[in-house]
Amino acid sequence: MLLGASLVGVLLFSKLVLKLPWTQVGFSLLFLYLGSGGWRFVRIFVKTIRRDIFGGMVLLKVKAKVRRYLREQRTVPILFASTVQRHPDKTALIFEGTDTHWTFRQLDDYSSSVANFLQARGLASGDVAALFMENRNEFVGLWLGMAKLGVEAALINTNLRRDALCHCLTTSQARVLIFGSEMAPAIFEIQASLDPSLSLFCSGPWDPSTLPTSTEHLDPILEDAPKHLPSRPDKGFTDKLFYIYTSGTTGLPKAAIVVHSRYYRMAALVYYGFRMRPDDIVYDCLPLYHSAGNIVGIGQCLLHGMTVVIRKKFSASRFWDDCIKYNCTIVQYIGELCRYLLNQPPREAEHQHRVRMALGNGLRQSIWTDFSSRFHIPQVAEFYGATECNCSVGNFDSQVGACGFNSRILSFVYPIRLVRVNEDTMELIRGPNGVCLPCQPGEPGQLVGRIIQQDPLRRFDGYLNQGASNKKIAKDVFQKGDQAYLTGDVLVMDELGYLYFRDRTGDTFRWKGENVSTTEVEGTLSRLLDMTDVAVYGVEVPGTEGRAGMAAVANSAGSCDLEHFAQLLEKELPLYARPIFLRFLPELHKTGTFKLQKMELRKEGFNPAVVRDPLFYLDARKGRYIPLDQKAYARIQAGEEKL
Repeated sequence: MLLGASLVGVLLFSKLVLKLPWTQVGFSLLFLYLGSGGWRFVRIFVKTIRRDIFGGMVLLKVKAKVRRYLREQRTVPILFASTVQRHPDKTALIFEGTDTHWTFRQLDDYSSSVANFLQARGLASGDVAALFMENRNEFVGLWLGMAKLGVEAALINTNLRRDALCHCLTTSQARVLIFGSEMAPAIFEIQASLDPSLSLFCSGPWDPSTLPTSTEHLDPILEDAPKHLPSRPDKGFTDKLFYIYTSGTTGLPKAAIVVHSRYYRMAALVYYGFRMRPDDIVYDCLPLYHSAGNIVGIGQCLLHGMTVVIRKKFSASRFWDDCIKYNCTIVQYIGELCRYLLNQPPREAEHQHRVRMALGNGLRQSIWTDFSSRFHIPQVAEFYGATECNCSVGNFDSQVGACGFNSRILSFVYPIRLVRVNEDTMELIRGPNGVCLPCQPGEPGQLVGRIIQQDPLRRFDGYLNQGASNKKIAKDVFQKGDQAYLTGDVLVMDELGYLYFRDRTGDTFRWKGENVSTTEVEGTLSRLLDMTDVAVYGVEVPGTEGRAGMAAVANSAGSCDLEHFAQLLEKELPLYARPIFLRFLPELHKTGTFKLQKMELRKEGFNPAVVRDPLFYLDARKGRYIPLDQKAYARIQAGEEKL
């Protein structure tokens, strides 16, 4: 602002007082601008203009389609019908487990039979049906059929059991539960807690002895159901499509609302932003109850006519064989999958595939280049965006380590921002006027997105639980009177506008007066330990400020060469970031989306009376890790050990 005022002042003085010609005035302004630091803007402009123009064109294209579909009240089933018309006999879905191929016509017929069956059972637009099933073609056909009738699907995480499973079924208010036969034991466990009015249907191999007595076999019912398209429900582009339950590491799952426009927006931004093609074949080994697998992956099939190969579960040893067998050109990843692939011994198959793009989120910067070079994948299409968020970003030009970008030149075009926060409490830091303070390049901050409910690209649909929705909204963020969505994630923007994932809320702790990033330390430790699973978290130690770092390492042997490991850490990490405590255990538990679960590890801490796994602590005087027994624990508790 000061520079702008100075330029205006020079312009007026040169022209009105000195009466210089426009040529001299122009040169004077240029020299002043460059001399005052304007050359940085020129540098940013030159380096980012192509990227920003492309990103802007993608945004405008998706926005134009969204406005059209909003005006015409299109829904996902209506958009899918257009896809079927374009190529009814093209392969839509392939289930790797049985090598079952479905054409678009077959998927259309199956989903229509689902809609007609539900209608015959008394369900109507606005009702909810729960779906509890492992990945396969039928999963897609079932929720799509529900959507054709206007029934909202509650997509239940297949890892849930007992209380968490009951919670999801109860909060969804589902009238029908459709589950795969592989999930029968989980349903049998909770049958006494189920609402007696809940209708149960099982798909897959039929064994009545393993099922609640009221369960019906779905497959023969669907075979006899009419295949015609039911009458169009009273649903529009911004109405509910289905619910996806958050797979957080703490608390009970929350049902995030996915409306038709959100499904389209997420799939379309990825399709156009990463230059996908209709003839691409996607390898989708991610859970279909999650947005990455079901929207980013399956959405390319339903909306853009691509073939999607579905695998029941990720397999590092079979990954490249599957890609070769089905001629896949795009693979999906999430969380730690890329590290698991790198941890596999080299084999011929990893050089014989046709994969040109790896699409996903959570690829650590420390292994990014190794992953793309070893497996010869030209494009890493990393993106950022939770199921419910309104501020998704994409790394459209494969900048190593970045999860996306926002233009430094035209930042107002896409209203997202990094705002300053107290990283211990995640409390927003505000200026004298009460408005949040934006971050400068290099300064970590929480990513927020302005909420505009009338705009399908900017709206926030939240959760079924209104209280949970309210916790994700802040006021007076960009300006007085506005509202913004809080991601809970800390990112950093560089000078060119690239965004780098730093930490999720709770994934930093302070030690020795410094902030320790668990994701950075985990990446370093995993690399040093041959890509094994590592969870890093902070634990309280009496008499010390902050939290001491502790690393839980998946190691069935129970130890490693700790002296050599300590020497490597001295070279790789600053003193404050080195783990004080080590815990070796057979395996680390993960969510269905491959996020490490740390809550129980953090609760158990480093007490050898509680933890039965081998424990070690870093002896500051000796500079190496030594066994942590009850005597050492007592000394640490009494403050007699220097940490």
